[in-house]
Amino acid sequence: MIKQLTIFFTAFAASGAAAQPAADPASLYGARENIEHLDISPDGSRVVFMQPGPGRETLAYVYELAGGGAARQVARSDGNPERLRWCNFAANDRLVCQVAAMDTSAGFLIPFARLISVDLEGRNPQLLGERSSLDDARIRQNDGAIIDWLGGTEGAVLMARELVPEAGRTGSLVSRTADGLSVDRIDVRTGRSTRVEPPNRRAGSYISDGRGTVRIMSTPTIRGSTGQSGSRIDHFYRARAGGDWRPLGSYDELTREGMIPLAVDTQLDSAFVLRKLNGRFALYRVKLDESLASELVYANEQVDVDDVVYASRGSRVIGVTFADERRRIVYFDEDYAAIARGLSRAIPNLPLIDFGSASSDGNKVLVHAGSDTDAGRYYVYDRATRSLNELLMARPPLENRPAANVTAVTYPAADGVQVPAYLTLPPGRTDSRGLPAVVFPHGGPAARDEWGFDWIAQFFASLGYAVLQPNYRGSAGYGDAWLQRNGFQSWRISIGDITAGARWLAAQGADANRMAIVGWSYGGYAALQSAVVEPGLFKAVVAIAPVTDLHQQKLDARRYSDSRNVTEYIGEGPHIVEGSPLRHAAAIRAPVLLFHGDRDLNVNVIHSRRMDSALRGAGRSSELTIFPGLEHDLADSQARIRMLGRIGTFLQTNLAAPR
Repeated sequence: MIKQLTIFFTAFAASGAAAQPAADPASLYGARENIEHLDISPDGSRVVFMQPGPGRETLAYVYELAGGGAARQVARSDGNPERLRWCNFAANDRLVCQVAAMDTSAGFLIPFARLISVDLEGRNPQLLGERSSLDDARIRQNDGAIIDWLGGTEGAVLMARELVPEAGRTGSLVSRTADGLSVDRIDVRTGRSTRVEPPNRRAGSYISDGRGTVRIMSTPTIRGSTGQSGSRIDHFYRARAGGDWRPLGSYDELTREGMIPLAVDTQLDSAFVLRKLNGRFALYRVKLDESLASELVYANEQVDVDDVVYASRGSRVIGVTFADERRRIVYFDEDYAAIARGLSRAIPNLPLIDFGSASSDGNKVLVHAGSDTDAGRYYVYDRATRSLNELLMARPPLENRPAANVTAVTYPAADGVQVPAYLTLPPGRTDSRGLPAVVFPHGGPAARDEWGFDWIAQFFASLGYAVLQPNYRGSAGYGDAWLQRNGFQSWRISIGDITAGARWLAAQGADANRMAIVGWSYGGYAALQSAVVEPGLFKAVVAIAPVTDLHQQKLDARRYSDSRNVTEYIGEGPHIVEGSPLRHAAAIRAPVLLFHGDRDLNVNVIHSRRMDSALRGAGRSSELTIFPGLEHDLADSQARIRMLGRIGTFLQTNLAAPR
């Protein structure tokens, strides 16, 4: 059991993220979360965490757990264009941070990322990837990925490293010739490296056993001589004794058939993999020897198993996770299962509990706990003293502010199928009678909403709206039958499920004359397409970064290696025109509000520009806001606050109660 609950929350004011609460809901909910990433040092004495600064800034801080003083800033990015994505401890005195950006110099968007090691003062940087050269034969978008932190005690990491040969220096004795993805052991203090796995042009990723040995290699297929990526990924294993790579299995990303390796259990000499059972992903263990003997570890009859849970800095699998009405973790490790039970008793109002990184000896463990009304709190759990200390809050300005409860519901689609969804009601309300309402479909489409805190849904509820988040057919996580062909090729089913949700809300008593639809990405597409097929259902439409034309979405992919996969995913046929809201702008009657970042790689900003033009050309009400320099997630507090404020006014104007 937990002996004590000691609070030492610090409002790390250096970033301004934990400033005094603003009065208006747009500022409260639009600000990015106070903590974007958190990691504990191998000796358990300090943490590193990411905080948003003003606007699109991101800052990294190191905090001494025993000191009780101020956090020390070690890194900063201004988001224009570079963004700090995360920082982890590679040793007690060194961090590895990822910096990513969207390059526009080629005339189209090219994402890139780099890994850099720094000390705890943010000094003595070491670039972990291969250094670029003017003679590089091709663009190096990502310099690699850390596949093994080696316990954080050796000051080294295993890195899958992208090596690019030099061209144009024929006969030069110093010209680089290595080509492909290698695995290198890198000293994070000096940058010196030792080759562990030779570069392989076919390799796309590697998995180690968490203890320094590479056991699995995955190789994406190529479509003939085109250079285009295929949809199939082949997996290979190496026996414990070493030797050549041997076939393990494959996975097709379009058909979702085959296996997906997740981790290696070195004690059992096996791999944990996802594979279908009765149309849903289940967790299996496969022996990494010639037998490839397989055994079922865990399956759920309603939903897909989606991942494993790690401990000991990634070296040990301790459980499996999935989401039905809520996110669940089934622990294989009885010690962690007991800790989870104890935490549930200690903080019963925060039922979504998961473990983060741990010290090398496993004694100090980071814990995140949240709920539908609490965006989350971060703790350090000491296994020796059985004490739990609160460290940081995800959204301090919302402390002591009434929050809206979220309830899992189901409702009937037009064909009688029950659609799972989440209903968020304004604080203090137990039903939706007489309320204005917002239908809020998720993006993806191969994604899903889960029970928990959602900043946009909470914003709407704080304004007095009932909010419905449907996991329409086309959503991921419920197996093949629910996924359909996908939300584009099977758009009629997906959109039908979403509009059925609006009618269900009205049947529950929500005001059918004050109903809006809001969506981001595919959700924005769904908002617009719903307004096309049922023009009188919604009185206001908000689309954030929406796909508006399926043919355009395929054209946007033509410069990238996955163009053929995108083309096949969206498909060919009448649905390309019938399912594109841009082609039917005149059918939309409700006023439309559009938002888009102009560095959006997922959905090009041209979709919103053309939609806005088409709506205006058809005499419809449309307003477009473009955020310069922002990507698909609009990771800028000021932009998000501005967006929520405008949406709030827009809904108030168009959903005003009749007099």
